[in-house]
Amino acid sequence: MPGEHLRRLVKVAALCSALSLPVGAQDPGGQSLEAVQAGIQALQRRLAQQQVELDAGQRALRDRERAVAERARELDRIREDRDAQRQQAERLGADAAAVRERLIRERRALAEQVRMTYLAGQREVPKLVLNQESPALLGRLLVYYEYLNHARGRKISAVSGELATQERLTAESERVLEGLAALERAQADELAGLERARELRRQLIATIEQDIRGADRQLQRLLEEERRLTQVVAEVDALAAEYPLRSGVDFRGARGRLAWPVQGSLVNDYGESRVDGQLRWKGVMLGAPRGSAVRSVHQGRVVYADWLPGLGMLVIVDHGTGYMSLYGHNEAILTESGVDVASGQPIARVGDSGGQRQSALYFEIRQNGDPVDPRPWMSGRLSR
Repeated sequence: MPGEHLRRLVKVAALCSALSLPVGAQDPGGQSLEAVQAGIQALQRRLAQQQVELDAGQRALRDRERAVAERARELDRIREDRDAQRQQAERLGADAAAVRERLIRERRALAEQVRMTYLAGQREVPKLVLNQESPALLGRLLVYYEYLNHARGRKISAVSGELATQERLTAESERVLEGLAALERAQADELAGLERARELRRQLIATIEQDIRGADRQLQRLLEEERRLTQVVAEVDALAAEYPLRSGVDFRGARGRLAWPVQGSLVNDYGESRVDGQLRWKGVMLGAPRGSAVRSVHQGRVVYADWLPGLGMLVIVDHGTGYMSLYGHNEAILTESGVDVASGQPIARVGDSGGQRQSALYFEIRQNGDPVDPRPWMSGRLSR
């Protein structure tokens, strides 16, 4: 059966991880690590296929918000490259300035040596030879002149080398600046594309909201979204149980000391009423500026990083021993499923995906698949 095959693949992954087998290594059963990874990807495809069973509006929204997320992530990569190029340009500028200073010193030293040689006179050596006052003194002076000539040659070579270095740094700096200008243009193009994608998304949300009128329709939609979230959590929880984290990840011991994933204001609190009291919030909604970094509250492994109805671009991090944290409504996801993350590591950027009109982060903590109040776990208070 497919489920049995997947469970076997995941067990192989855990074995390979424990033994530190290289990629492509074979386990005793003949399965390669690539096959294990393919099995995990098959699980993600199955989850994605289940999400496709949506109405046309939700499918269109998913596609629009995935496009926005991809453009936002590409923009993030361009900005990182741009910052790296700027730092390189600054380093080259500093190196070029240092070379110019050394070049000025070498030129001054060479000029002084030439001046002293000129003052001594080019006819001094023939004069000494003709006078022949002291052969020992003559020998010493000839050696001194030879040293001076060698030193002059070294100075000339040093100046020539500094000039070559300066030319190389200048050319490299120009190349870096050209690359920086190209990145700036690419950033402008990505920003324009991102705004177009956001505008299409806004138009689509307005259409969807026209179709959802009245508390009954809204309640029905929220219940369906909650059902899908519960299903996804159950799937990834089972996967996490089969493919456990390495020892040393103590989420339970961090209770009361976790930092909130974003710095923002409280929009909706855990346990508050939704839709005339028929539903309650199972996490907190934190208002924050679009693009703010969303950080993992504790170390763990990303077990889900994709779009989900109602929560948009969602990241789920497994913290071991049955604990998970959920981060929804992101504009961009900065990680991937299967990646280990550290406490405080950026994993997403705040947005309004999932059909939201306000830029905010939805945050949950779950224990054995059930949502728990996140506030006792956190170290700071939130204000509205």
